[in-house]
Amino acid sequence: MIRLALSGVFAVCMFFIATVASAQSSYRVQQGDILTIEVLEDPELSRSTVVLPDGNFSFPYAGTLRAGGRTVSQIESSIRGAISSNFANPPTVFVSVQPAEREPEEPEEPEMIKIYMLGEVGTPGLVELEPGSTILHAIAMAGGPSRFAATKRIQLRRTDSRGRQSVSTLNYKAMSQGAGLRQDVILKDGDVILVPERRLFE
Repeated sequence: MIRLALSGVFAVCMFFIATVASAQSSYRVQQGDILTIEVLEDPELSRSTVVLPDGNFSFPYAGTLRAGGRTVSQIESSIRGAISSNFANPPTVFVSVQPAEREPEEPEEPEMIKIYMLGEVGTPGLVELEPGSTILHAIAMAGGPSRFAATKRIQLRRTDSRGRQSVSTLNYKAMSQGAGLRQDVILKDGDVILVPERRLFE
């Protein structure tokens, strides 16, 4: 039973070591990382060193070597080649890396699109919206239509990359009631929404 237990512990340890080694083998070293370097033939050369902001590090008999953007195996090969002239046979070099602690990157805020609201809305003028916003969003952000608005013939004016302008007439009242949601167009940067004034008997 003891032998079986020891065998199980050994297997778990070997799996853990293999997993760490696999992760380290594909990792690309970055500035601030700590390299632990061992040279079996000369333990006095074994040491830990920090990767400098320029991506380099220094090692005895080798001078300055490149680490930034390289894998552990590439760094081992670089050290081995640089110090081989000091040994009768190519030395055995092992490198492990401890990644530096880094601040998590903040997610980039989505670039806003600019829409121009004209006519009978609460706050005419420039409205900034997230990409994917629709006409209903834009009108809501502009304070909604005024009591004088002709909500059945709102105009969307759009200019394409060639400078050609198109005008679409949309029924805001139907969209807001759910009957004409297919008209709720996704807006593009530079779109102009005109909410005209209601006629006398409209």
